[in-house]
Amino acid sequence: MTIDQSSQYDVILDAREDRCPMPLLKAKLSLSKMQEGERLYIMAIDSGSLKDIPHYVEITELSLLSQAEENGVYTFLIQKN
Repeated sequence: MTIDQSSQYDVILDAREDRCPMPLLKAKLSLSKMQEGERLYIMAIDSGSLKDIPHYVEITELSLLSQAEENGVYTFLIQKN
């Protein structure tokens, strides 16, 4: 999956300075403040995010719309259902 540059998102979470488990924890906090249907765009460099974020989405009522990696930056687009 890749992030379409024209994708719309409501909240951007820049977690590139954070190490595991902070990207996931900050994503959870951001999502808890969001309304149904809104989208969260996450940027992280910690490789643990590759497993943690998709797994969290899988066990919740969220949708992982896209996931990508470019130059060591992992990006995720999540929609709150």
